[in-house]
Amino acid sequence: MAVEEEGLRVFQSVKIKIGEAKNLPTYPGPNKMRDCYCTVNLDQEEVFRTKIVEKSLCPFYGEDFYCEIPRSFRHLSFYIFDRDVFRRDSIIGKVAIRKEDLQKYHNRDTWFQLQHVDADSEVQGKVHLELRLSEVITDSGVVCHKLATRILECQGLPIVNGQCDPYATVTLAGPCRSEAKKTKVKKKTNNPQFDEVFYFEVTRPCSYNRKSHFDFEDEDVDKLEIRVDLWNASNLKFGDEFLGELRVPLKVLRQSSPHEAWYFLQPRDNGSKSLKPEDLGSLRLNVVYTEDHVFSSDYYSPLRDLLLRSADVEPVSASAAHILGEVCREKQEAAVPLVRLFLHYGRVVPFISAIASAEVRRTQDPNTIFRGNSLTSKCIDETMKLAGMHYLHVTLKPTIEEICQSHKSCEIDPVRLKDGESLESNTENLRQYVDRIFSVITKSGVSCPTVMCDIFFSLREAAAKRFQDDLDVRYTAVSSFIFLRFFAPAILSPNLFQLTPHHTDPQTSRTLTLVSKTIQTLGSLSKSKSASFKESYMAAFYEFFNEQKYADAVKNFLDLISSSGRRDPKSVQQPILLKEGFMIKRAQGRKRFGMKNFKKRWFRLTNHEFTYQKSKGDPPLYGIPIENILAVEPLEEESFKMKNMFQVIQPERALYIQANNCVEAKAWIDILTKVSQCNQKRLAVYHPSAYLNGHWLCCRASSDTAAGCSPCTSGLPANIQLDIDGDRETERIYSLFSSYMSKLEKMQEACGSRSVYDGPEREEYSTFIIDDPQETYKTLKQVIAGVVALEQEHAQYKRDKFKKTKYGSQEHPIGDKSFQSYIGQQSETPAHSM
Repeated sequence: MAVEEEGLRVFQSVKIKIGEAKNLPTYPGPNKMRDCYCTVNLDQEEVFRTKIVEKSLCPFYGEDFYCEIPRSFRHLSFYIFDRDVFRRDSIIGKVAIRKEDLQKYHNRDTWFQLQHVDADSEVQGKVHLELRLSEVITDSGVVCHKLATRILECQGLPIVNGQCDPYATVTLAGPCRSEAKKTKVKKKTNNPQFDEVFYFEVTRPCSYNRKSHFDFEDEDVDKLEIRVDLWNASNLKFGDEFLGELRVPLKVLRQSSPHEAWYFLQPRDNGSKSLKPEDLGSLRLNVVYTEDHVFSSDYYSPLRDLLLRSADVEPVSASAAHILGEVCREKQEAAVPLVRLFLHYGRVVPFISAIASAEVRRTQDPNTIFRGNSLTSKCIDETMKLAGMHYLHVTLKPTIEEICQSHKSCEIDPVRLKDGESLESNTENLRQYVDRIFSVITKSGVSCPTVMCDIFFSLREAAAKRFQDDLDVRYTAVSSFIFLRFFAPAILSPNLFQLTPHHTDPQTSRTLTLVSKTIQTLGSLSKSKSASFKESYMAAFYEFFNEQKYADAVKNFLDLISSSGRRDPKSVQQPILLKEGFMIKRAQGRKRFGMKNFKKRWFRLTNHEFTYQKSKGDPPLYGIPIENILAVEPLEEESFKMKNMFQVIQPERALYIQANNCVEAKAWIDILTKVSQCNQKRLAVYHPSAYLNGHWLCCRASSDTAAGCSPCTSGLPANIQLDIDGDRETERIYSLFSSYMSKLEKMQEACGSRSVYDGPEREEYSTFIIDDPQETYKTLKQVIAGVVALEQEHAQYKRDKFKKTKYGSQEHPIGDKSFQSYIGQQSETPAHSM
């Protein structure tokens, strides 16, 4: 979900590795240990939670989290909680990283000290305030100064314990006075519209000899300030919760009267004693925050067209895409946006075929084919991850879940056996798991996505042509990807492939390691199987699988997924589970006198239907066939005073659903839209609000069948090749080229040098693959020209925005430190460079 700015879309995403915590404070009870989990929050909204690590003061989490961030935020926060079975879980401490500081820690492991958490430090949201100083003539004819303070509205206040009933107190404070007034409480909203005005007498009336002369006596206006405190009205005996404050000195009225501005709420500095940071321990994190500023499509045409022609350039090493792989520090950096761009435009197969053929021609030994971390292998990995995730889930998930739940011991190393365990029993357990996973993999060929099969076909052909004497190379070229880099890693670390919600416990992890090793060796078709293992117990275990039927099954599977004349998988497609989880839904009123209340339900989405049930595993209470989903859209918060709601529109009615947080809501909307995108009767317009009390809240139409009043969002196309924003990927590639400009220039220099001189190379030149210096030089010249043109567009946009942007506006409230640092950068940056 992009944030729209004038002529520009801004995308935010974050990738987080939550490592471990250490030296947490001991529990005050006798055992001193804690059961801790970590949450990821956008400000105070939780968007991810790790599993609980029991009985530890140094818990290891090792969990990854990625999300597109659908809204603005001030802090990316991490909280460590101690689970309490009987009461609310208690917070041990937090790490809060300001948005403008995220780049300081970009993609590197960092230890952060945990900070103390209290209500006075937990603040989010902004306030719209207006101040006006007026002269008032009293009944007796004397003049005084009165201050009108108008609280218009607030936005983005936190939800405390599932509710937000906010009110504000307004205080005029000075050295000799403190006078407070209070707004009405606004129920069930974190975006309250107050629009209330409070009057304060600023100077005492006194005699005067001309209209504009006032005697401030013992009070100076410049020493006064207005303080606004936001509170959440609580029904509990503990009192109302503090939400934040702002302080505005009245001297701002010297610059402009009236003064009107948006302010970020700030923590309260009440001098409370906080614990020393080292008292609370620390947390290891790796955070990658990305912000893409994307122009309209025509800005990217020159660079995009150059990239998309890469498959047709001879030699392919002279193409723009291959050059990106050469200049990036890590091939993975280049592979991710390239694959997404080529998938979007349906060019990924010819591109990967071209770079794979070039790599095969450079390979001398068939046993090392595709074994390095080359651009080819990284691009194929990325394609399998994008196009093959559903295939992976439908193939492996049921067996992986059973292994996680059954907890059967599968340890076959005699040294590691626990007391009372039987080696024979463990060996049989492991053999059964390997057999089952091997069977589901080798029988899944017909479900393998078409784009993967087309790539495997080109790999097989290139390898067989290059090494004509090696009859097995047509298999090993494919198995080195599908087994070695797809199935085996997913079995080894199922949480990284969303096969399990968290990383597995040590015993299950050991079982999966042994299964993964065996499956990898079975798929490799290496000549000497037992020699593949360093451990004698693995070599002994592998004897169970030395039968010819296993090798034949692998070859049949590889033949099927790498043949060009494959059957259409849709003809045999089984229901594939795409997403599931608890959400809250509103009763649909199918019964005439039924209560339209809200209930928590377990939702499941497959490629066939969208259902909900009381709890996981129960029979469905209701189901919507995918072909009956006419639109999936957000629902305006005002409909039910509830955040993160969306609607699934069917022919007769809409199903209203509330997700747990903004990230979950976006994920459900995206995937529901994707699976229903090709429906024949999809709506063009919809109602953004609910139908309540006999009319639509948005357009006031009285008929419940009235046509929608707002255009539907385009959503995500169903085809994986289009489920990507091509302009955003081109912007990412431009950013990479821009950051590696010095390497592009070195490569250009190397091309010029080789064109005129064929002697010994300079060391920094020899790192580049340059098969045709003239052709490569020509492409580099076009790449650099395209990058410079986009740099100038970005610089001009920033200058224009800087001129138009007002500090104190709704987009950049007073207290916005990221905007203040942006102003600092602009004042230091020459106009011709960015």
